[in-house]
Amino acid sequence: MTPDSALRKQLAQLIEGGHAHATFDAAVKDMPLGQVGTRPPGCPHSAWELLEHLRIAQHDILEFSRSADWESPKWPEGYWPASPRPEKPEQWIHSVEQYRADQSEFLKLLADPRQDLSKPFAWGEGQTLLREAILIGDHAAYHIGQLVLVRRLLGAWV
Repeated sequence: MTPDSALRKQLAQLIEGGHAHATFDAAVKDMPLGQVGTRPPGCPHSAWELLEHLRIAQHDILEFSRSADWESPKWPEGYWPASPRPEKPEQWIHSVEQYRADQSEFLKLLADPRQDLSKPFAWGEGQTLLREAILIGDHAAYHIGQLVLVRRLLGAWV
């Protein structure tokens, strides 16, 4: 056990969610595929757009945290899908699976005691693994909340 193991555990819980907000899994569970591309009246995003934004941003943070060679997408257009709906319904399922896989990879990185939480990466502008973990948790909480709202407005929240 390392001196920062409690912090690592708390960060993992923040990323996995469920304490103060819905988890990612709850937010995507049983989402009707026929509604993933629908923007409710007054809402700027569909469930698909929110899911893809979550996936793209988390993937970017994961890869940035692992490699100086990673090139982030262009902001902001590179972080959002081009269309409010996927070309095929199966893309929703693939995006959910990819989000979970990237989250798992980031949690492995976070749990590795050889990774110094507070040491700035040799690349970037002072970012640390601690900062990136908080960023993933904070960003996910915000957009998962939006996803739940979209589902409620569509009558698709169970």
